[in-house]
Amino acid sequence: MFNKILVVCLGNICRSPTAQFMLQQRLPNKTVHSAGITAMKHSDGKGWDMDKTARAIAEKHGHSFPVHEAQQLTRELISHYDLVLVMEHNHRNHIAQRYPEAQAKTMLLGQWLEQGGKEIPDPYKKSDEVYEHVLKLIEQATETWTKKL
Repeated sequence: MFNKILVVCLGNICRSPTAQFMLQQRLPNKTVHSAGITAMKHSDGKGWDMDKTARAIAEKHGHSFPVHEAQQLTRELISHYDLVLVMEHNHRNHIAQRYPEAQAKTMLLGQWLEQGGKEIPDPYKKSDEVYEHVLKLIEQATETWTKKL
C-alpha cells in the first residue's frame, strides 16, 4: 500500500534525512527519500549534506548514514510518493495549502507517539542535548511506523 515514502522537514539536513535513512534501513523493500520545504543548494548547484552535528549524534548512537544531498519539495516530487511524513503540524499545513492533492497522504512522523501526534522539533544550531532528544524521537517514530507499515 505505502511503498514510496517521502520524509519532509524544513531544510532537509537534520530531521528528514535522519528519518529517511532509519526508515530505509528498517524497511528495505520500500523506497524512502526526503525533501525540505526550504532546502538550500550550494553555489555549485548541489544540495547541502546532512548537518554535521545531526550526523555525529546519530553515529554516536550506532547509526551510519550515507552522503546526503538536500532537495527542495516540489509538486512533481511529492506526486511520486504514497505517504508523506512531516515533522510538524505547520509542515502539514504548508503541504495542504501548496499541494492540496497531497494532504490526504500527509501525516506526522510522530503520529503514533502520542494522541493527536507528536511534533519533532528542529534541532538546527541548538545544543547537542536537543539533537539527542530529536534523534530519540525519530528512532521511536520510525520504529512505530515500521510496525504500522
